[in-house]
Amino acid sequence: MKRTTDKVFWQQPLTYLLILAGAGGALLGQRIIFPQTTSSSENSTQIVQSSSNSYGTSKSEKSNWLPVRAPISNGNFIVDAVQKVGPAVVRINASRTFSQRPNMFGRGIPEDFYGYEPPSRSGPVEQGTGSGFIISSDGKILTNAHVVEGSTTVEVVLKDGRRLQGRVLGTDSVTDVAVIKIDANNLPTVTVGDSNNLQPGEWAIAIGNPLGLDNSVTVGIISATGRSSSDVGVPDKRVGFIQTDAAINPGNSGGPLLNQNGDVVGINTAIIDGAQGLGFAIPINNAQQIAQQLIKGGKAEHAYLGIAMQTLTPELKQELDRSLNTNVRLFSDRGVLIMQVVPGSPADKSGLQPGDIIQRIDNKTITESENVQQIVQNKTVGSLLELEVNRNGQNLSFQLRTGNLPSRLRG
Repeated sequence: MKRTTDKVFWQQPLTYLLILAGAGGALLGQRIIFPQTTSSSENSTQIVQSSSNSYGTSKSEKSNWLPVRAPISNGNFIVDAVQKVGPAVVRINASRTFSQRPNMFGRGIPEDFYGYEPPSRSGPVEQGTGSGFIISSDGKILTNAHVVEGSTTVEVVLKDGRRLQGRVLGTDSVTDVAVIKIDANNLPTVTVGDSNNLQPGEWAIAIGNPLGLDNSVTVGIISATGRSSSDVGVPDKRVGFIQTDAAINPGNSGGPLLNQNGDVVGINTAIIDGAQGLGFAIPINNAQQIAQQLIKGGKAEHAYLGIAMQTLTPELKQELDRSLNTNVRLFSDRGVLIMQVVPGSPADKSGLQPGDIIQRIDNKTITESENVQQIVQNKTVGSLLELEVNRNGQNLSFQLRTGNLPSRLRG
């Protein structure tokens, strides 16, 4: 289908696409992993290397000259934090069944050649393990969407060993947040902190079930806050991630990230494959906002402008000025350049055009695409925004109300 209605003047790949949850441009050369342990089928065998080694000594062979330190009785904030939250951390076992159509006539023969499709049957069962934490005493649990999305059964294993069936109340692929429910009462719950006040250098404590090792604890620091989805390499997510060097491994997904007081400040979510000390968590303030919507109605809304954008630099301006694909003249080399406007979107209805340079939103100076992304993702649907743009050297003002991100544009 020929798309002649799209308003676009530059054809190179876009760095940011706000219609796709606010960001784009994946990091090159990096593989992003959502740390969820998964086996391909129920019949697969997991091979684990023995932790024993040839140079270990038996209990009777241990040297007696090594000093033995008596247990320390004074407090340790890590121990206190883990004891405070640990009982509310759970293991989540999710299963997904894939249907198969039997090929009754041999390989390579299209089924529709015979005028019908053979009945489908249950195929392999993919089993995955993740983590979560209890946020209400009646059994509501917060976790990552990718842990439970598409699952046919969800089992929750509590710290006390009980195994209960879980029901998915809702998932949000845009932020990777999900809420599940188990039928139980008087359950231990976490204490929620304030992720907006986090500072790099603060202690960070991760609890979860890496590689199926339940209730594992790792410690590090908050390395950075506000990492955009493009920084992390997951352009389809709308999150300003917390970066931590506390070890996060497969199976940690959905587990809590704590501060030194044992308050939950994030949901452990992603790591960069092959890198050491690069873990990422969803800020708990953002997760709570999404969770409230999921609990209430099973889905979440996200503010939406309907533009593709790119941070404007002197180098990009020179490149665009030399391009034969555009008849738009740029009179500034700073701000955020609108590369494309989606027809029928709030941006389109307001009169914004490709080639407009966003310089201010709600009286806040805009210097890069992340500024626009953060402002929009913190707004609710229907919020009024005032934009100041430069168009062909002329400063113009526009007002628009954010729309709801269409489902077709969600990850």
